[in-house]
Amino acid sequence: MNWILKNFFRGLIIVVPIALTIYLVYQAVVGLDRLLPLHTPGLGAVVIVLTIVLIGALAGSYVFRKFLQLTEFVFTKAPIVRIIYTAIKDLLEAFVGDRRRFDRPVVVSLTAAGDVKVMAFVTRDDLAELGQSGSVGVYVPFSYTWDGCFLMVPRDRVQPVEIDSASAMALAVSGGVSRV
Repeated sequence: MNWILKNFFRGLIIVVPIALTIYLVYQAVVGLDRLLPLHTPGLGAVVIVLTIVLIGALAGSYVFRKFLQLTEFVFTKAPIVRIIYTAIKDLLEAFVGDRRRFDRPVVVSLTAAGDVKVMAFVTRDDLAELGQSGSVGVYVPFSYTWDGCFLMVPRDRVQPVEIDSASAMALAVSGGVSRV
């Protein structure tokens, strides 16, 4: 019985990530195909990717920049829309935009003795405008979720680590089980 359970769990560890990845990719492609009623499976995903690339290329033009500025002005002034729009935009900018925020992994000592630490990312170098001179803002990602929290910590409790930000994020989000 012990042998069966051991191999069952070993099999789960192998099968579930593969199956879940295939399922999510399949659902994304099927969902995109439903948005665009095309007769070739997967063509919807190609059209969406090409459209996003085209929009990215047009973003450099004067007319398109003005349109984006107007759209952003409207979205940032509407009460509830502003919260949703700015949160999504800031999150995307933090990971893939020109103003990346999760590119400086650090270890933060949570206790004065420095015996309890957490992996984080510096997102603000100066918090003087919040009355927190000498403190920095760090984002601490939570394990196995997209959640995290923003902490204001004394600068002397923050220590840079020599690891690329993608590996640091993987380590934090995996609860420390991901390899560096």
